[in-house]
Amino acid sequence: MGGGEARRGVGANFIGGAWVEPLAGRYFENRNPARRDDLIGVWPRSDAADVEAAVESAGRGFEIWRSTPAPARGDVIRRAGDLLAKRKEEIAAIATREMGKTLVETRGDVQEGIDTAYYAASEGRRLFGRTVPSELPNKWAMSFRRPIGVCGLITPFNFPLAIPTWKAFPALVCGNSVILKPAEDVPHTASVFVEILLEAGLPPEVIQLVHGFGEEVGAALVAHPRIPVISFTGSSETGRAIAEIGGRLYKRVSLEMGGKNAQIVLPDARLDLALDGVLWGAFGTTGQRCTATSRLLLHEDIEEEFVSRLVERAGRLRLGDGMNPQTDVGPLINSAALEKVERYVDLAHTEGEVVCGGRRACDGELAHGFFFEPTVVRGVAAGARIATEEIFGPVLSVMTFADFAEAVRINNEVRYGLSSSVYTRDAEIAFRAANELETGITYVNAPTIGAEAHLPFGGLKDTGNGHREGGWEVYDFYTETKVAYVDYSGRLQRAQIDNY
Repeated sequence: MGGGEARRGVGANFIGGAWVEPLAGRYFENRNPARRDDLIGVWPRSDAADVEAAVESAGRGFEIWRSTPAPARGDVIRRAGDLLAKRKEEIAAIATREMGKTLVETRGDVQEGIDTAYYAASEGRRLFGRTVPSELPNKWAMSFRRPIGVCGLITPFNFPLAIPTWKAFPALVCGNSVILKPAEDVPHTASVFVEILLEAGLPPEVIQLVHGFGEEVGAALVAHPRIPVISFTGSSETGRAIAEIGGRLYKRVSLEMGGKNAQIVLPDARLDLALDGVLWGAFGTTGQRCTATSRLLLHEDIEEEFVSRLVERAGRLRLGDGMNPQTDVGPLINSAALEKVERYVDLAHTEGEVVCGGRRACDGELAHGFFFEPTVVRGVAAGARIATEEIFGPVLSVMTFADFAEAVRINNEVRYGLSSSVYTRDAEIAFRAANELETGITYVNAPTIGAEAHLPFGGLKDTGNGHREGGWEVYDFYTETKVAYVDYSGRLQRAQIDNY
C-alpha cells in the first residue's frame, strides 16, 4: 500500500520523523471512483491535535534545514526526481486508482513532478540576490534571500503528485520546512511522495504529512500562529476564507483557485486542430482541471460546421476505468462532484440546447463508478450561469461571436481569469489575444490546458491573489528578502540625510 502503513490497508500520518496513527484514532475510507467496491485503504482523519504535533516537529526541522546550503538542498530534490522517474509507472497506477484519470494522464502528472524536481534542484544554485552601488563611498549594499519558516501546503485531488511537487519542491529548496495536507480523495499518492522525499535524503522533521478533511486539518493549518506561509489550491470560496484568516494573522498566502476558461476559434483557424484542442481541453481529466475548457467561443460563420463535428467526436469518447488503455474519459472524483454536474446539466436544458451527453453513465461496469457523459451545450448566451460558474466536470458551453472584439468581451465577463486560448492564423489577432484576454495564461493554437513546469502558473480576479506557482516567481513567494549594508569607511556616514 505504501505510505508507511501501520498494518495492511491502513495508512498513516508522517509527523515527528515517524509514520504515526492519528491521535484521535479516527480514519476515513479511500475508494476507487471508477469502482466503488474497490477499497484502497483507510487513512487518518486527523484534527487540530495532529496539526499541533506537526507544527512542533516542523519547527525543529526548519532549524536544521535552513542552515543546509541551498545547493545541497537542491541535491536532495534532484534525487527525489530520480526516484520519481524510477517509480513513474507505479505512482501513475496508484494515482489512477484513487482519482480516476487515465494512465496517460497520471504518467504526465508524475512527469510534471519529475520536471519540477529537476528545475527546483537547479534553482538551489540560483537563489540570486543583488548587489547595488551605495550612495555613499566605501560602503557595500546587497540583498539576499532567506527562508521564512514552516509552510502549510493544501493540495487538491486532480493532480495528486504534480501539485504537491509544485509547492513542496520550491519551498524546500528555499530552506523552509513543510506540512502537507493533501485532498482526502488522494492520500495514497501523497504518502508515496513523502516516502520518496525521505528516501532522497530529506531530514525527517523537515516534512510532515497530515491527512484529513479541510474543515478539520486545513482550517487548523491556516489558523495556526506558527505557520507563516500558506499555499492553497482549490475553490475560490475556500480561498477567500483562507485569505481573510491569513490577513488577520499577517501570513503570506498564495491562492490558486477556480477558472472558467474559453477557447476562441476564428474563421481562419485550422478547424481540425481546434477540434482536437477543445476535446482535450474540455474532457481531459473529465473536465476536473482549473484550466479546463468550459466555454467554446465560435465565430458565427463556423458554428454550424464546428458543432456538428464536435458532437460526433465527443460522442465517440469512451468512458471507463482509467487503468484500461482504451479509456478516453475516466470518472468524476466522488458523488458530490457527480451530483454537482447533474445539477448544472439540469440547468443547461433551460439555458441552451444539450446536443451531446447530458446523462450519468450507468451501463454495465460504469454503474459502479461516478461517470458522466461528455456533454456539449449549444446556444448558450453570454451571462448564463453555465457559462460563468465553474462546474468542474465534462460540460462544455458553446457560444458564438460576430468579431474578435465581442469574443474578448465574452471571455472577460466572468469573475475568473486563469487560462484562455485562441485559434487563428492571423498574427495580429494572436498578439492582441495575448494582450487583451484577462487571464494569467493565453495559448495560441493550443488548448487551455498544458502549462509547463518551468513557467509561472496562475491567474487574475477570483482565480488568484497575485502569486504564481511554478517557474522562477514561486521562489520569491517562499523567501524573504534581507538587505545588508557593509560600511568600511571607518567613519559615520549618514544616508537619508541631504548629502547633496
